[in-house]
Amino acid sequence: MQNAVIIKTESLTKEYVLGAETIRALRGVDLEIRKNEYVAIMGPSGSGKSTLMNLLGCLDTPTAGQYWLNSTAVAGMVDDELAAIRNREIGFVFQTFNLLPRATALHNVELPLIYGGVAAKERREKARHVLGLVGLADRMEHRPAELSGGQRQRVAVARALVNDPAILLADEPTGNLDSQTGAEIMGLFEELHSTGQTIVIVTHEHDIAEHAHRRITLRDGLVETDILQRQTVRA
Repeated sequence: MQNAVIIKTESLTKEYVLGAETIRALRGVDLEIRKNEYVAIMGPSGSGKSTLMNLLGCLDTPTAGQYWLNSTAVAGMVDDELAAIRNREIGFVFQTFNLLPRATALHNVELPLIYGGVAAKERREKARHVLGLVGLADRMEHRPAELSGGQRQRVAVARALVNDPAILLADEPTGNLDSQTGAEIMGLFEELHSTGQTIVIVTHEHDIAEHAHRRITLRDGLVETDILQRQTVRA
């Protein structure tokens, strides 16, 4: 049986008005991403990849077109509804980590569960579990300044996973890391994908995109190419 569609867009369009000029960032993107796919979205500056990431992540709304996330139509949602579906369905990993500097790794990972109203005991257990998954069982009480760049990104990945999201959405996840540490983080993504996690990475780096199983390239607000780089095989 074919995996269910997690992300589906039809004629997704986004325009911005800057003074007298209208910027057409996305010009009608049709896209399907299925459960357990590992996808890289690429494109030159101005191609629309950041805009598409913001729409897929429910951080913004389209000017026109439709978007379904896990079979829920989100294109017309208001801010509070978008915030709720973001917290429930999407795990974000950012280039700059976005960790609270005075909070421990454990507390940083707990944050989405706090926003979701999860009881203290349950959220601590879940946060400890995902920190163990990313190899930081012995760093839970450390603050970001006491962690290496790779460890900080692992905390960010754990925070993204703690709500069991439908998709893990990563924006230039190795951009602030040296090449060896970046390779370790990409290895972690491969491990997560092997457990069934759906992963979408937005990147401008070809070597990072090579880790994904499918590569989508945008140009001038449209999908230019959509290439299956390797087949995902499940027993």
